[in-house]
Amino acid sequence: MNFIPSPYPAVECRLDILRSNVAQITQRCHAAGIQVAGVIKGVNGRYPLAKQFELGGCDQIASSRLEQIYEAKKANLRGPFLLVRIPMLSEVPNVVRLCDITLASEPALLSALNEECLQQGKRLKVILMADLGDLREGFWNRSDLVETALYMENNLSGLELAGVGTNLGCYGSIRPTVEKMNELVEAAEAVESAIGRQLTWISGGATSSYVLVNDGVMPERINHLRIGENILLARDLQTDWGIGTMKYLRMDAFTLKAEVIEVKEKPSHPVGEIFMDAFGNFPTYTDRGMRRRALLGLGKLDLGDIHKLLPKDAGIEVLGGSSDHTILDIQDVTTPLKVGDLVEFDLNYSTLLFLTSSKSVTLRYFDGEREVAEGEAL
Repeated sequence: MNFIPSPYPAVECRLDILRSNVAQITQRCHAAGIQVAGVIKGVNGRYPLAKQFELGGCDQIASSRLEQIYEAKKANLRGPFLLVRIPMLSEVPNVVRLCDITLASEPALLSALNEECLQQGKRLKVILMADLGDLREGFWNRSDLVETALYMENNLSGLELAGVGTNLGCYGSIRPTVEKMNELVEAAEAVESAIGRQLTWISGGATSSYVLVNDGVMPERINHLRIGENILLARDLQTDWGIGTMKYLRMDAFTLKAEVIEVKEKPSHPVGEIFMDAFGNFPTYTDRGMRRRALLGLGKLDLGDIHKLLPKDAGIEVLGGSSDHTILDIQDVTTPLKVGDLVEFDLNYSTLLFLTSSKSVTLRYFDGEREVAEGEAL
């Protein structure tokens, strides 16, 4: 017996919009002397989407997941390929086999990578990471960074010390500023002074660092960024940061369509003794009387945090849900919904990340009005 996938829920992906976003960002970065590593992790490396990063002019294709880099190479994307998560020791053989560049911060990892490079007859480029306060990956003490760089340069012939980089705004929520970028430049220049040559890259971070490019204040020596969200959705900086000068980027490359499976009028407050939900949370509820509600055929298993959904239609309020259901308040919608109707949502980075990895969600690709098959190269 064959399984026939359901058409919904579905994410409709506009390749032309995505390609335009890539081109807009790479052109502005290139004009500032900055290379762009396009991070395909946010769409789980799906080929038609990853291809737009190449077509739009990215200098490298980047992911934190080796399986996505493997699929990109298998689909004949050009690369070079950058691993943007510090690799595990258990991943070393695949890192050397699949990647051209990796981030690193541990001497033990560098030794293992070097040994594997010598065995495979390859030379791997490495960007050493410096922690500037976000407290994720990287050397905290500059002396440790310089010492490791010097050891690499003189003893690890299978590796090329290609750059120094940092990450900001992910764990510690530290804002990238001109001061932080200058701090990174100083760290890189300390490395350059120790090894006696100039580094290929000083990698100034991810989407949040692009603000400095947009505002024309990025320090000159920063010549590399790793950008994902601001290409895919262009929402964080424009909506959450309130930066209104990025109108050249579109936020509508992805639309979620979900099917209504129930419409009923029910109390807005649960009836009975309230305890704990299926995920171990103790939520609170507001009693607004009887309200009209709709259930959708998708849930946390598909998209993670249901509350981050962004309904396109006015009057729809996301109440919450379970593993398999999303519950909407539709009391104030202009056109009443019925079973079988579709509700459309804009997405943010986390919901896009989950949806593109769910086997229960259909992805449909469009280049303008033309639908494109999964394996079709544009």
